[in-house]
Amino acid sequence: MCGIFGAVNVSGAPLRARAPVLKMGELLRHRGPDGEGCLESAEAILGSRRLSIVDLSAEADQPFASPDGDIWLVCNGEIYNAPALRRRYAAKRYPFRSRHNDVEAILPLYLEHGVDALEQIEGMFALAIWDARERRLLLARDRAGEKPLFFCERSGELRFASEIQVLLSLEASPPELSGEGLSDYLTLGYCTAPRTLFTGIEKLEAAHCLIADARSTRIEPYWNPVAFAAETVESTPEAVLAAFERGVERQVMADVPVGVFTSGGLDSSLLAAEAIRYLPRDSVHTYAVHFESASYDESQWADRVCRDLGTRHHQVSASETELHRALELLSAHMAEPIADPAILPTYLLSEAASQHVRVILSGEGADELFGGYPTYLGHRWAERYARLPAPARACIRAAVHQLPVTRRKVSLEFLARRFVDEAERETFERHIAWFGAHGPDAGRIGRHGKDSTLSALWSRLEGVSHPVKRVMLFDLLTYLAENLLTKVDRATMLASVEARAPYLDRALMELALRQPLSASVGNIGTKLALKRAATARLPRAIVRRRKRGLSVPVSEWINGSLRAEVDALLEPARLRRQEILDPEPVSRLLAEHRAGRADHGRRLWPLFVLQRWHERWTSSPSAGSAMPPA
Repeated sequence: MCGIFGAVNVSGAPLRARAPVLKMGELLRHRGPDGEGCLESAEAILGSRRLSIVDLSAEADQPFASPDGDIWLVCNGEIYNAPALRRRYAAKRYPFRSRHNDVEAILPLYLEHGVDALEQIEGMFALAIWDARERRLLLARDRAGEKPLFFCERSGELRFASEIQVLLSLEASPPELSGEGLSDYLTLGYCTAPRTLFTGIEKLEAAHCLIADARSTRIEPYWNPVAFAAETVESTPEAVLAAFERGVERQVMADVPVGVFTSGGLDSSLLAAEAIRYLPRDSVHTYAVHFESASYDESQWADRVCRDLGTRHHQVSASETELHRALELLSAHMAEPIADPAILPTYLLSEAASQHVRVILSGEGADELFGGYPTYLGHRWAERYARLPAPARACIRAAVHQLPVTRRKVSLEFLARRFVDEAERETFERHIAWFGAHGPDAGRIGRHGKDSTLSALWSRLEGVSHPVKRVMLFDLLTYLAENLLTKVDRATMLASVEARAPYLDRALMELALRQPLSASVGNIGTKLALKRAATARLPRAIVRRRKRGLSVPVSEWINGSLRAEVDALLEPARLRRQEILDPEPVSRLLAEHRAGRADHGRRLWPLFVLQRWHERWTSSPSAGSAMPPA
């Protein structure tokens, strides 16, 4: 695990800004505190910051070079089929430099197969390969999007890095806001690849590669989840569990201590139960967050599960003071605004974990692959609701809107309002209304933003016939890749901890994508196939627990501890000067929220985060120069 960076002029001309490129690694020190390495020539620089996880020896330091020195490699991530690859190429007498490092196995694979090598790599990764023979740069990102990779082109030079602020540090003028990125952010609460909020800086899409040479630069997929989702192959609970077991077995591979983020829910509990089958249970550290508000706190369930499993369990306090501290740190050191407030407790968990472990297993991916969100049930019931006579729907809406507004986490009142307000939309618009920030109404909030291109992505999924399964795939490509995995990567890496997601192991992903919808989402139940598989490992009470999710009481903060800052950042005169947000609808949302007529916390928080980001990251060309705390 590490941070990677570099610049290449594929025409062969010398790099113009060598010194600033060589300094990029300093801005990634938090991703790799154990060392830095660079390879450089007149036209190329590839660099890496290392967090030592597999093969702690100096021989495993990156970058790696081919025996003749013509091929260079840097990679951020872990390659889970590396042992098999190393055996294959050791038999062919490839002269490995390291003893058992996982990343080095990519080099002989590339030497034999070229760009097609990507199809055989299994793991989480963002990699760069400079092929001096062909004057070709290859950038690639793993199938699910666990590891990030950003790039830009400046005067014929391709620059890349694991985090946006590293690329910002090389800019000669203040960065410009991207209308496409703003539209994405206001719609969903995050930007979907290839867009970012900065004009001219792009994010490589999951399961895609960039190939650049003197003739062209092209981006293409090397793995297609739509092809798997278009199939229908139902697996037995035993097959699901076996694929999960294999994924966990490969991902506990490390030469450092391993931990698990837990909540007491199905996904993390199954993960912890499986981890102790391959590691001594008293060596596995588990971490759960404890909230002050009872409606947000699940720590008692996590405590119960981990006590039964016999892990070394830690409860991490997420007091309001601690959460605000996390907000300040993340705002200062993340050049991507993410409206998901769960990033705050995720950072606190990561910070606590860094005291004991270097690898954390987390449950990302299970909900998208196995149909775990209540939203999917909502889509199924929306079809029935739409068939009711119009007067009946009007009566139901009126009754729901008479329910008193509550600030409890995901209350029945909140879910009922969201359902009746959006149920009559078409599936795509309904989904981004339920699951996004401002959804289809984002155009009323943003000024000078471009039309969302998300509908084009939705159209690309037409090969998946059932609308709810199509929604699940949409979430896999957007919400998981660019929100959840971004949240976990940035939060853990700021604490110099590596996160791994065993539910995203390739074989398990492909198995889950092939499942018919009925194996995942029923009329009243979700995640059916995974629950059936989990009964072999977990008590029924844990398997059947209602999904809660990690969140924080932002609705209360907006009217309470953050009231003054919210008022200042969303003040109409300020919004008019910036010309990013329309003051009138923003003020209306805030007034209704303050008066208790509606809970608009989910809509106001993304605007607050965006304004904080704008103040920090768009004011000067040196915005990327801040260093995270040691």
